[in-house]
Amino acid sequence: MPSAPSAPAAEPAPAEITPPATPAPAVAAAPSVPVPEAAEPSVQEAAPPSVPPNAPPPRELPAAVALVERAEPETQPPDTARLELERQEAARQEAVQQEAVRQALAQVEATRQEAERQEAARQAALLEEATRQEVALAETSRLEVERQGAARRKAAEVDAAKQQEAERQAAAQQEAARQEAARQEAARAEAARLEAERQAVAQQAAEQQEVARQQAQQAESERQAQAQRQATAQQAATQQEAARQEAARAEAERLEAQRQATAQQEAARQQAAQAEAARQAEAQRQAAARLEAERQAATQQAAAQQEAARQQAAQAEAARQEAARQAAAQQAAAQQEAARQQAAQAAQAEASRLEAERQAAAQQAAGQQDSARQQAAQSEAARLQAERQAEEAKREERLRAIGRQLNEEADRRDAAAKAANQLPYSLSTARRARLFGRADPNAELVLYAEAWARKIQMNMTLDLIRDAAKQPHTQPVVTVAIRSDGSVETVTFVSSSGVPALDEGIERIVRSQANYPAFPPALARQYDVVEIRRTWHFDVAVRLY
Repeated sequence: MPSAPSAPAAEPAPAEITPPATPAPAVAAAPSVPVPEAAEPSVQEAAPPSVPPNAPPPRELPAAVALVERAEPETQPPDTARLELERQEAARQEAVQQEAVRQALAQVEATRQEAERQEAARQAALLEEATRQEVALAETSRLEVERQGAARRKAAEVDAAKQQEAERQAAAQQEAARQEAARQEAARAEAARLEAERQAVAQQAAEQQEVARQQAQQAESERQAQAQRQATAQQAATQQEAARQEAARAEAERLEAQRQATAQQEAARQQAAQAEAARQAEAQRQAAARLEAERQAATQQAAAQQEAARQQAAQAEAARQEAARQAAAQQAAAQQEAARQQAAQAAQAEASRLEAERQAAAQQAAGQQDSARQQAAQSEAARLQAERQAEEAKREERLRAIGRQLNEEADRRDAAAKAANQLPYSLSTARRARLFGRADPNAELVLYAEAWARKIQMNMTLDLIRDAAKQPHTQPVVTVAIRSDGSVETVTFVSSSGVPALDEGIERIVRSQANYPAFPPALARQYDVVEIRRTWHFDVAVRLY
């Protein structure tokens, strides 16, 4: 048998190249063919060489072709079909190997491109992140510079605003001091004028009282002549009635003296409270201390003058009541009614009780004769009451005429003041009045405060704080600010009662009685808000001192 041809060693093999990271796929082994073992090339067992990405395209394998060509003349195949099959098989294996090499090269190229793409993407991401950080850093620096500049501008604006506010406050204080001095001067002049008018009115009232006293004496003479014609029993009853009336008069005088003493004590306490308020204000407003002291002194002097005038009026009223008491028993009841209006509510109840006891005693002592006397006395009292009402109507008409004259003068003063002073309300202190007691040169202010206090005292306001008032407490001092339309602006406790429920009840009382009467025209022309300070006392009713 012919020997198997040896492998074509003379043919140079391709250089061995280090394979890449991804191994090339192995070529499947070809099926065995009936050829001599020596002639069988070792291509089935050899793995395809690894080709780098930059390797040249694969060439045809000349070893296999040469092997076949040399084998043809040396061997005589049994038949042509077998040789054709071997040649086809060799060609097929060559094609498989070339396809495997092509796929390996394609996979290596794809791997390289993917690695390059990922590297490029990573570099782009790094570059983008660095750019973003630089932009963010630049933006942060710009914002910080802007913030610092804004802070510096804001600080400069605040300093300028503070300086302007200080200048405005200084100007406002100077203007307020000037207006306060002008107001005090006008108040002193007004007080002097009112005092002159009050003295004139008092003189007229004294003359009217003298006429009334003479008329009462004449009526008393007529009544005594009539009384002498009555029976001895009626004289005894009259004497008893006179004794009872004298006791009632003494009781009324005692109550009046007690009320005056209480009022004086309250005035002294209020003056002490005003002095304490002035001392506290001295520490806060040293520049306005002298003006405040002068205002308080003027207020106290006016209060003393008004208190003296009130006492004189009370004495004149007492003299008139004494004359009326001697005139008739019913006129004495009218005098008691006048005293009841001036005294406290306790004196009112006592006068009613005494009147009821007098009527019961008179009915029991006099009987039928006393009934006739009472009818005559009632007729006389009705006549005297009609005369008194007519006299009161005349007096009211005179007072209204005086009031109209005062209003006209106030209008003229207001017109002159408005022409001289056109400051807005926010810079003027003349639009807010403060009444820290019952005395003030402004009579309209005093009358309005008394009307406000009567509304609280006369209504059934005690029920709102009845339980709280039973607890131990101090008498609270409360300042109520009322607007010109009668609405309540604020309720301020100068000194608390020490019982929160009682303080809340006081505020409820004040607000439950709103709206209060609007300011009179003369008062509304001067002020927008009135602050009324009162000491609250609770017994059978609410009392304001």
